[in-house]
Amino acid sequence: MSTLRDKSAVSGIGETEFSRESERSQLALTLEASLNAILDAGLDPKDIDGVIPYAAGGIVAEDFITNFGLKNLRYSAQTPMGGASPVAALQSAAMAVATGICNHVLVALGRGSISGGRITDRLAQMPQMRLVSEFEMPLGTNAPAQFYAHMARRHMELYGTTTRQFAEVAMTCRRHAQMNERAMMRKPMSLADYENSRLISEPFRLFDCSLESAGAAAVVVSSADRVGDLRHRPVYISGVAEGHPDSPSAITQRPDLTRIGIARAAPVAFEMAGVTHSDIDVAEIYDCFTYIVICQLEDMGFCAKGEGGAFVEDGRIALGGALPVNTHGGLLSEAHIAGMNHIVELVRQLRGDGGAAQVEDAEVGLVTGFGDLGDGSIAIMRR
Repeated sequence: MSTLRDKSAVSGIGETEFSRESERSQLALTLEASLNAILDAGLDPKDIDGVIPYAAGGIVAEDFITNFGLKNLRYSAQTPMGGASPVAALQSAAMAVATGICNHVLVALGRGSISGGRITDRLAQMPQMRLVSEFEMPLGTNAPAQFYAHMARRHMELYGTTTRQFAEVAMTCRRHAQMNERAMMRKPMSLADYENSRLISEPFRLFDCSLESAGAAAVVVSSADRVGDLRHRPVYISGVAEGHPDSPSAITQRPDLTRIGIARAAPVAFEMAGVTHSDIDVAEIYDCFTYIVICQLEDMGFCAKGEGGAFVEDGRIALGGALPVNTHGGLLSEAHIAGMNHIVELVRQLRGDGGAAQVEDAEVGLVTGFGDLGDGSIAIMRR
């Protein structure tokens, strides 16, 4: 299980400005973030010999060849797992450089303006959505808030999880976002603000739901033997894995609605990295909805199933707590860049560049992804 341990490192990170709408194309945003990541690594675009663009973005390797003049591209791939895609792409990139196929792999993700579009239209373009067309969609479950509301309500009924515990996740992310100039949502959020926000899909209220955003983020994954002369301290990928949920793909038809794919991925990543849960100093956890953070904490083994609601209480996931979570504000308050911004933030933290939200002496951290039907991905990194 140690095959990929520390064989690769994130050498460069890049982002664009985040906003609700943008007049720029998804490709333009992706290229900007990509170039920022390449330059941050101290590389030239022509040094990139592998690319993994976001599968749902319609961007392919040829876009980078055309715009960056790449001449030595030897590897391209996609990881079509929705929000689990970016972290799963780290696994593919790590394999590509560990086996000598590539030296520097660019992983990039952009999201264009939502103006005039609907999330149900975007979901309809994803091939995995055909797997839920028999049970959920005919009954009106057509958007992520509806898909995962079933999971959250089941968790509440089984374990007594409360909306007050969901609020703890939302308010923590908002407090962290207030320290982040890049964050879209920096207005303070009180419990009353949360409770008075409109209902979206019971039990989810507005502030349980992630943002709609335009922007892009990217990272460069380099071979460990190539990072010594680059610009920044390397952040090594020590353990990485992806996992998929139980059959069937239709969430409401599963025997256990509260167990997701990261339950399979996490043990693999921890064993590969050779660390325990107590070694994790900071966690950037995919937060499309507040409940999903609680569910992942359980399925990763930070607490037992059913104890995630209590786990997030009393400041435990805030800066200064036992496990600071989403130090940039997450998808809930920074921006929804499908989790690629979570990877960028973890690298910042492990470099010691977290600014006002820096976790003191952060040496080991993890980042997760969550896909549309419950796919999971996880990477454990160290400085």
